[in-house]
Amino acid sequence: MLQVRQDVLGERFRLQRAAFEKQPFPDPSVRKDRLKRLLALTEHHEADICAAIDADFGGRSAHETRLAELFVVRAGIRHTLSHLKGWMRERRVATTLPFLPGRNRLLPQPLGVVGIVSPWNYPFQLAVAPVTAALAAGNRVLVKPSELTPAFSALLARLAGEHFAPDELSVITGDAEMGKAFVSKPFDHLLFTGSTAVGRQVAIAAAANLTPVTLELGGKSPAIFDPSCDLDAATASIAYGKLLNAGQTCIAPDYLLVPKGQAGTVAAKLATAVAQLYPTLRDNPDYTAIISERHFQRLRAMIAEARDAGADVVEINPAGEDADAASRKLLPTLVSNAGPDLRLMREEIFGPVLPIIEYATIDDAISHVNQADRPLALYWFGKDSTNRQRILRETVAGGVTINDCMLHLVQENQPFGGVGASGMGAYHGEWGFRTFSKEKPVFLQSRLSAGALLRPPYGKTFERLFGLLRHIT
Repeated sequence: MLQVRQDVLGERFRLQRAAFEKQPFPDPSVRKDRLKRLLALTEHHEADICAAIDADFGGRSAHETRLAELFVVRAGIRHTLSHLKGWMRERRVATTLPFLPGRNRLLPQPLGVVGIVSPWNYPFQLAVAPVTAALAAGNRVLVKPSELTPAFSALLARLAGEHFAPDELSVITGDAEMGKAFVSKPFDHLLFTGSTAVGRQVAIAAAANLTPVTLELGGKSPAIFDPSCDLDAATASIAYGKLLNAGQTCIAPDYLLVPKGQAGTVAAKLATAVAQLYPTLRDNPDYTAIISERHFQRLRAMIAEARDAGADVVEINPAGEDADAASRKLLPTLVSNAGPDLRLMREEIFGPVLPIIEYATIDDAISHVNQADRPLALYWFGKDSTNRQRILRETVAGGVTINDCMLHLVQENQPFGGVGASGMGAYHGEWGFRTFSKEKPVFLQSRLSAGALLRPPYGKTFERLFGLLRHIT
């Protein structure tokens, strides 16, 4: 069966490569038609998409799917449709004096066949948002969704087949072995969203073909409460940002830094904020389950290790419900006084577990962030503009939201991407169009050029002209 699927992968890749060679520069009408079909796929199948993702998670809030996936994708496609002609336009670039009256131009050119490997946590958004950018740039696209969302992956493959020809957009389903075969193809660009560990393997596989990669990874994204922050507003934002999709979000706050002496107060306010969002948990359709038993047990093991090591562990259970052994809904959990060697302090948590760490000074908070790998996101809460500027200038992160969580992700006029261990490259809006394009420099020589005077045989004319060039440059 795997061999059959890999044969399909190879055939689809060859089909798309041949189609691109026949149409290497689709005009705006062709690209807009593809984007409109992608928009129709998004708008006409909302209920099916929500149901499939809910089935894969064993309980995924339909409201979160509609807001964090369908709405975000729809807005991105419409933004792209509105701006596509301008992005495609050949741009004038200044020409330096010695080369006038020649002219410089920059031509955004499609790359060819693009591969997109999408994860399970936001399976629709993190597949279709990069597809939007790749199609806008004029490419053919192959998508490999996660094997942890089989119902959704099968649905996406079917919907792509209904709305697109296989040589335009095609979805390849399969397990991790299929994923390895997928990233080993000689794509013209490869975008991977997932863990840092797997991202390293993807980069190695792509390097064999010199395939350029965009890696959207993760890491331990800090949230910092400044002494000047409004604790009620800040804890409400953290509770929402941490528990959206039950913390299974690459830019979720991974840990919280608070001023010394405030951990207890912050924990109490977080418990209140969580109870307002989720008065019940076990049977609440608003509260999402953990994607798989393996990930559920991984999180439970992290919590158990922290408790056994003497950390203060508080499980938030607003309605005092009994645990349901058949459910993978994990209680929101706060952990204080956790040692630095614990797993939840070293590994990306990716669940509804939040360590709270006290710091003495702003220097200590900055040092704590900088001692770890560079995160995908950073959050700062406060009113002190001096401290805010220090955090922005003295830490490095993929993106930052001030006095809220995650909103930098949905800004179509801003790039989204990581740095260091949290990724490389960026997309969204025009940044995505540029990621999947070759910005080709073009120089147009003028008939009035004096360049021939600098060619052999060299002599006095060359020396006079060369002296003039040295003077004017």
